[in-house]
Amino acid sequence: MPETAMPSERRRHSGSHGPGPLALFFKGFLKHPVMVGSVIPSSTRLIDKMLAPVDWENTRLFVEYGPGVGTFCRPVLDRMRPDAKLIAIDTNPDFVAYLKREITDPRFSVVNRSAADVEAIVKEHGFQKADYVLSGLPFSTLPPGVGEEIGRATGRVVGPGGAFMVYQFSPKCRAFIAPNFDRVDESFEFWNIPPARLYWGWKGEG
Repeated sequence: MPETAMPSERRRHSGSHGPGPLALFFKGFLKHPVMVGSVIPSSTRLIDKMLAPVDWENTRLFVEYGPGVGTFCRPVLDRMRPDAKLIAIDTNPDFVAYLKREITDPRFSVVNRSAADVEAIVKEHGFQKADYVLSGLPFSTLPPGVGEEIGRATGRVVGPGGAFMVYQFSPKCRAFIAPNFDRVDESFEFWNIPPARLYWGWKGEG
């Protein structure tokens, strides 16, 4: 595993204010069920399985849509190179404020915007392409046209050899991934509440 920043440099656990992560996640679900999609964060089994195909040694930019309370952010930072970057994009200002407060790793940025703006956000951070984009957004319940827009934007922003990694509770999201990627791998994780479908949409090398 590549050398990374010490945990004390990434997180601030003492002196925190406001609700804890589980309470905040549940609050977010109640306020925005269309955007959160689940009442509890993902399981460790799902996280490990979802991230397993990532080539961490060659990852310079990792993007996450809908990070919530950082369930994936911390494992991603634990695996990333010291010179890599993680950009989290969320429309929920409560989650954004929580992540800014709790994750102090200099490799981490969180943006309060739509995933459909990913191309502009990536350029604003000094990159042209992302190596990987991870999403837990509930595509099947997004407003009409939003899922297609996010799928197209992600297809343009992921670089050759990279992937759009999606975990969902409905198979409908495959329709938003497949048209924009060269190959889609699928799996299923029973040890999650609820059990989740996993997708990896891959971009060809050429």
